Amino acid sequence: MREHNWHLVGITLFAISLAPVAKAWSADSADAVKVFVLAGQSNMEGKAKNTLLEHQATDPKTKELFAHLRKGDEWIVRDDVFIKFLERKGGLTIGYGSRDRTGVELEFGTMMGNHFEEPVVLVKAAWGGHSLFKLFRPPSAGMPSEEALQEELAKAQDRVKKNNEKRNKSEPLPTMKDITDVYGSSYRNMLAEVKDTFDNYEEMFPALKGKKLEIAGFVWFQGWNDLYNGAEKEYASNMTHFINDVRKDLEAPNMPFVIGVMGQNQSKPAEGAMLTIQEAQLSMETLPEFKGNVKAVRTDVLVDKAAEELYPKWRDNFEEWERTGSDFGYHYMGSAIWFNRIGCAMGEAMLALMADGK
Repeated sequence: MREHNWHLVGITLFAISLAPVAKAWSADSADAVKVFVLAGQSNMEGKAKNTLLEHQATDPKTKELFAHLRKGDEWIVRDDVFIKFLERKGGLTIGYGSRDRTGVELEFGTMMGNHFEEPVVLVKAAWGGHSLFKLFRPPSAGMPSEEALQEELAKAQDRVKKNNEKRNKSEPLPTMKDITDVYGSSYRNMLAEVKDTFDNYEEMFPALKGKKLEIAGFVWFQGWNDLYNGAEKEYASNMTHFINDVRKDLEAPNMPFVIGVMGQNQSKPAEGAMLTIQEAQLSMETLPEFKGNVKAVRTDVLVDKAAEELYPKWRDNFEEWERTGSDFGYHYMGSAIWFNRIGCAMGEAMLALMADGK
């Protein structure tokens, strides 16, 4: 029990330790470089293959959808929108998703760059398979119940025991600290990504040398790994804590916050746990403290109909599928059109919130 309580203290102290730094980040001026944080799991990473974008950008049936992102036969590399995604950094263009893939950052960043006279910076903090219940768990949500943690510990120890017996090993059994240390780790890593950008942006992006940065907005695109083991029941509570904690840790109390609502149900109505999470995400903008500064964007209504129609039979039409989609349903079929539509919708929501907040 003592380890459990001290872990909670550790999470709190970590958040508090960032506050003075966050305060120094905000320039609060019209000519400051606007920084947008894009966070979540694999769909925020981005799953549309670049080869699909290349094809659809030249296919007469779809090329107009991508024309504003290209100059002649080449993709535009923005010199006024900069992006950091973990170890990658540079001017915004295709390829800032998962390996050889692109995500919502392309259209979102393009819209922000077109809107603001000063440069824009995007900080992506996304890791596939990370839930809000556990890895992205915000500090103020606290930990799961002692009973749940003990059950998790017992299962972890049982796995190690069986593996030791099977492989004739003697690996040490997990402790409660091993279990609790994982909770909130992605939340902390997300803040570390933002801090690293503010600490080193002049080196990362020499064109910004001498300029001031300010946190301008946050985009959240996540949900799949909260579909399991009852995590969906806590999603609304955890999302509320998450928004409040992010704003506190970045010292941006009214920071515009856009949520990409789960849409893997495509054109069909969502059911079960997915419906629960959708409703939780949509409810955020209706909470009194979030009215006018949080916006939830439905993604199912933006579905790529051509990819949706072909997806159930993609294995039998592989060549056609490679010209239409590039991944599975939980990754929005890897549709470049769908990811771009979502990025646009997120951009529109962000600009609307920023305009309302003036």
